[in-house]
Amino acid sequence: MKVDLYQGAVALLKQLIATPSFSKEENDTAEIITAFFQKHAIDYSRVGNNIYAKNKYYDVSKPSILLNSHHDTVLPNKGYTMDPFTPVEKDGKLFGLGSNDAGGCLVSLIATFLHFYDMAETSHNVVFAASAEEEISGVNGIELVLPFLGNIDFGIVGEPTQLEMAVAERGLMVIDCLSQGRAGHAARNEGENALYKAVDDINWIRNFKFDRVSSLLGDSRLTVTVIETENRQHNVVPAQCKFVIDVRVNELYTFDEVLDALRANLKSQFKPRTTRMKSTAISLDHVLVKAGLALGKGYYGSPTTSDKALMPFPTLKMGPGDSARSHTADEFIYLKEIEDGIATYIKMVEQIV
Repeated sequence: MKVDLYQGAVALLKQLIATPSFSKEENDTAEIITAFFQKHAIDYSRVGNNIYAKNKYYDVSKPSILLNSHHDTVLPNKGYTMDPFTPVEKDGKLFGLGSNDAGGCLVSLIATFLHFYDMAETSHNVVFAASAEEEISGVNGIELVLPFLGNIDFGIVGEPTQLEMAVAERGLMVIDCLSQGRAGHAARNEGENALYKAVDDINWIRNFKFDRVSSLLGDSRLTVTVIETENRQHNVVPAQCKFVIDVRVNELYTFDEVLDALRANLKSQFKPRTTRMKSTAISLDHVLVKAGLALGKGYYGSPTTSDKALMPFPTLKMGPGDSARSHTADEFIYLKEIEDGIATYIKMVEQIV
């Protein structure tokens, strides 16, 4: 049975690789996933470009575990030497855009869902969701489909982690800042230089240190990544200066605490673009983590964000593949990683359901 699951998963992944599925343009891969479910006589539903399904004997009185990964991809890296949409097997690897991030996880979780789909005597429901727009944290991705999944108690988010357990994840907030001054002629020392005001704030940001350091994620950080004025003339003192702060927080800080610190210290106006991508952590005593530990899996804090940040229940980020390969040219996943991913997911879920 598991051999069939593996072969089906690889065949499905090759179809997905061969089909462009950039964020917000996932219709065709959504069709491939629904066709796969139809082939296996699985009832499914679609919301936008998100596909979800529940086990055959779903019971609202039982707790539910969610298996989730995404089927959108980034644009292909300009350094590709191979066709990103041609799946190629070579030296035990499967090459192609989205193979590692997160196609290998997605098809491994689909195989795991198939394994449990027909089981009648289980303590938990098993729910599956293939989400869209993960790469851009879009509002028509996992957030759109969550209300249709019923009550979810906890979940596994499939991302390439070398099958180690990412039990915590940094939060991401982007803040747009505006320093106001007054225009004037540089030669006559007129005006009020908004750029200098911005630099004062940027220096404070550069030197600010958060007190609470996480054992999993380290310290929280503020980084200024963009600065600009509207000036195109060398002799005009700028009346406005815009800059952007990239905020990465550990699980010990809320975004409100970060914003309070900025309010108390910055002269510039500022506004967060979004506060949706919060830091998350799952307890080391959680049944999911214990299931992984029983299989000899290690755990760590992940510096990257995922759909895990948008789920209002405990989740474990884990999957075949390596995050270091994500978004790189000639992306690939080892076929053995997919095989191990299916086996690991099944063994973990078996301990729970």
